[in-house]
Amino acid sequence: MHPDRPMWTPPPDRSPEQPRQVRRILKLFKPYTGRLMIVGVLVGASSLVSVATPFLLKETLDVAIPQGRTGLLSLLALGMILSAVVTSVFGVLQTLISTTVGQRVMHDLRTAVYGRLQRMSLAFFTRTRTGEVQSRIANDIGGMQATVTSTATSLVSNLTSVVATVVAMVALDWRLTVVSLLLLPLFVWISRRVGNERKRIATQRQKQMAAMAATVTESLSVSGILLGRTMGRADSLTKSFEGESESLVDLEVKSNMAGRWRMAVITIVMAAMPAVIYWTAGIALHLGGSSISIGTLVAFVSLQQGLFRPTVSLLSTGVQIQTSLALFQRIFEYLDLPIDITESDDPVRLDQVKGEIRFEGVEFHYDDKSGPILEGIDITVPPGGSLAVVGPTGSGKSTLSYLVPRLYDVTGGRVTLDGVDVRDLDFDTLARAVGVVSQETYLFHASVADNLRFAKPDATDEELQAAAKAAQIHEHIASLPDGYDTIVGERGHRFSGGEKQRLAIARTILRDPPVLILDEATSALDTRTEHAVQEAIDALSANRTTLTIAHRLSTVRGAAQIIVLDSGRAVERGTHEELLELGGRYAALVRRDAQLERIA
Repeated sequence: MHPDRPMWTPPPDRSPEQPRQVRRILKLFKPYTGRLMIVGVLVGASSLVSVATPFLLKETLDVAIPQGRTGLLSLLALGMILSAVVTSVFGVLQTLISTTVGQRVMHDLRTAVYGRLQRMSLAFFTRTRTGEVQSRIANDIGGMQATVTSTATSLVSNLTSVVATVVAMVALDWRLTVVSLLLLPLFVWISRRVGNERKRIATQRQKQMAAMAATVTESLSVSGILLGRTMGRADSLTKSFEGESESLVDLEVKSNMAGRWRMAVITIVMAAMPAVIYWTAGIALHLGGSSISIGTLVAFVSLQQGLFRPTVSLLSTGVQIQTSLALFQRIFEYLDLPIDITESDDPVRLDQVKGEIRFEGVEFHYDDKSGPILEGIDITVPPGGSLAVVGPTGSGKSTLSYLVPRLYDVTGGRVTLDGVDVRDLDFDTLARAVGVVSQETYLFHASVADNLRFAKPDATDEELQAAAKAAQIHEHIASLPDGYDTIVGERGHRFSGGEKQRLAIARTILRDPPVLILDEATSALDTRTEHAVQEAIDALSANRTTLTIAHRLSTVRGAAQIIVLDSGRAVERGTHEELLELGGRYAALVRRDAQLERIA
């Protein structure tokens, strides 16, 4: 990573206007409006049926039992049983539909975030910890599961139940209803305070989880384990992780305990309300007020108790929504990331690519604060030609090569492929046209065959073997017990550096790009391995336009054109012989290499 390049960090914690954010969340559910309407109907029907039970109970106590009407008693009892059955069936159906909708919304979110990140430039990933990215997709979206899958249904269900129950309570006795609802505004205020507190803690908790995930990803990878063991830092890393985990423990406890005492007060008051109702009815009768029948009183208390569950649930849902807003905000931060590398509105598609590459007045810098990495680069590589780029570390060699496949975009001038600005080409054409083999070979934790087929999913076994033979790696693969079904291990650590490089070359041969970029593909190899890999590279480079970023100058002597970069500028250019005769920087680099080889 370039030393002047700033690390990417999430924007400061500026909570957007909640109404705007809520509207954005609701838009996520828009594709599933039909299913949600069905849920609404089921919820409404279930609420109405459940409210009918206290009225059936009132008739049972005031009419059927006192008057000995056994037929009516049987009907009322049957009605109460049917009410329970219908409510349960409707509840199962609404849970099934709402959970399905919620999971689809989470799928949409995960896919949207992953797709957004796939479109980000390479610069974003060089500034962002891998664990941070993984945490957004896994922890943040996973943390919203309960909210997304059940909150909407819970909200509608409980709201409908509360409204229906209050209406029924008023129908039974408006005076007792007033007494029951006197403290409701206080409960709402308490729940909002608790929600804001949990939202703040949730934001801190998710940041800590992201930091811990990043630590795990970096230190428990194969490379991280090797570094930690060889540097004797295993205990230090464990203590560091212990500290981060301890911080998470404190935040989890705070999150779970935030507002618990205040919510407990609400629970106690709601549970005590039946006693208040009985006391109110008794005092009213003692003071000469109108009497309330036993059936009405029991039915009212039943409704009031029925009001307790959805009311507390509504308040808890409000708290949960406040907490989830923090998670949604973190997800929206990623969805709102500006995309640096975009496809043209009217992209050009090339069916046949000849492979001419031109750099015309190319300039590049990472941001306005950093200085130029490349400046005034003008180069032409004819179809099938070869260009080697050499120079000291940090001179801009790799950055120059990354401009061709648009891993970065130029900030001045342009790069063309067959006369077309690469920024005007459609992504598919560019991906088919340009192949990259870099110093750091990446292999998936999968079989050799699967890694090769990543370049060409429909490749036959014969094509895999032909590519491997061209890359000088077939015999080694065939000697393995499982052959092409051998699992390469995490990042290919079951293979040596040279073997991984040859697998990467075989993968690129399968893709068969007309333009090839070799980014210091042999710089980390010993001389013997380099020779084998170089043979594979020579086979790969045949009849292709080749741009080679070289550390060892022995690999570029046959290039048709060599340019020397220094501080982002092309200071020399020519063939190997011409540059040696010039006696400038290239000649100095060749002498340095010769001295290093003698020492080795």
